[in-house]
Amino acid sequence: MRMRSPLRSAARAVRNATPVPYVPRAGTRQGRWSGLASGDNRDAQLAGTSGNSTLFSIVNRTSTGVAKATWRLWRDRDGRGRIAGEEPRREVTSHLALDVLAKPNKHMTGRFLFEASQQHLDLTGEGCWVVARATGFDAPLELWPVRPDRVIPVKDPVEYLVGYVYCGPGGEEVPLGVDQVLRPLMPNPRDPYRGLGPVQSILVDIDATRFSAEWNRRFFLNDATPGGIIKLERTMDQPEFEKWRRRWQSNHKGVQNAHRVALLEEGEWIDVKYTQRDMQFVQLRQVGQDVIREAFGVSKTMLGQSEDVNRASAQAAEYVFSKWVISERLDRWRDILNHGFLPMFGPTAAGLFFDYDDPSGDDPEQVNADRDSQVSGASTLVSAGWDPDDCLAAMGLGPMRWVGPPAAPAAPSGDPESADEPAPDARVLRR
Repeated sequence: MRMRSPLRSAARAVRNATPVPYVPRAGTRQGRWSGLASGDNRDAQLAGTSGNSTLFSIVNRTSTGVAKATWRLWRDRDGRGRIAGEEPRREVTSHLALDVLAKPNKHMTGRFLFEASQQHLDLTGEGCWVVARATGFDAPLELWPVRPDRVIPVKDPVEYLVGYVYCGPGGEEVPLGVDQVLRPLMPNPRDPYRGLGPVQSILVDIDATRFSAEWNRRFFLNDATPGGIIKLERTMDQPEFEKWRRRWQSNHKGVQNAHRVALLEEGEWIDVKYTQRDMQFVQLRQVGQDVIREAFGVSKTMLGQSEDVNRASAQAAEYVFSKWVISERLDRWRDILNHGFLPMFGPTAAGLFFDYDDPSGDDPEQVNADRDSQVSGASTLVSAGWDPDDCLAAMGLGPMRWVGPPAAPAAPSGDPESADEPAPDARVLRR
């Protein structure tokens, strides 16, 4: 059990109020930054998961995968804080930085902090933590994830960046210093101050999928009979027209009256509809799903689509997902923790660095290949006369059962040479 840092206990005046407004405050006005906060359509990007099941599933997988990672604080023996698996290092189990990450504020857990922030990163290419400190205490005591579309960088031609402005829901403008904000970004080739995520590249495809689903919904809710024109031979007066219209709607509008045969008096039906087959909605939605998966680099298997999947291919897909999707996101967070978060703790963080436990584990295909090679090598040594237990130990194998080959079939009658041939003297491994 990790001991609580004495620095944490010594900090008496801990701020538990949110450093920026999460809901509108009474009497606020729309500020001059409000129009900029929703620039680049980031609000639509954040809302994307609520209208697309494929996008929700992918972002849910990536954000929960990042949130499950185990973070450890290390110190190199030479004190330079390098991140390298081969370098000698010693784990640090008690530090204020560990406490803040485990419980970033009194309302949230560390898992929630990373999960919510990774959602922002995947949807907008930006994340944002606002750092809260106590009066007279320079080290961070709280971290608050905020919507990145509400944080506007204040650019400077000389200093590059001099701070941020948080635009609250009610138009509040909260100035924030550079040391009050931690912002991981997916680099945007057009704007170094803002991020670019996968969703920006597929917004049109997401909209097309959403519109096709909405068309289907309205088709059943509003009128199960596709649109058309009724051409009448004469002009009706208003009462007669209203009576005729009400009768038509009661007989043909709604799901319960779908495909009901229409009988027209003194009128002609002219069909102007596009059917669902004509608009190829099934194919359109399938293409949209493929495009979203391609943008994020996530396979069907990781989304629960298990056609033509066996255990080996499922394990391989899980390994690739952890190695190339989750680990890359964890690398970005590691940079923020080591180059943005830890330096805020001053001399107490000298020589320290954060690193995560590799979520991918071992490649299942390589593990199987290595095991087969070990078994083959041990069998060869035993056949050459070496002691079986020594061979197993030398090859790094656990206990196995050594057995002889299957019994040779009985020689056919009349073949004395075959009858006198001895059985081969060899032993093989059995797990």
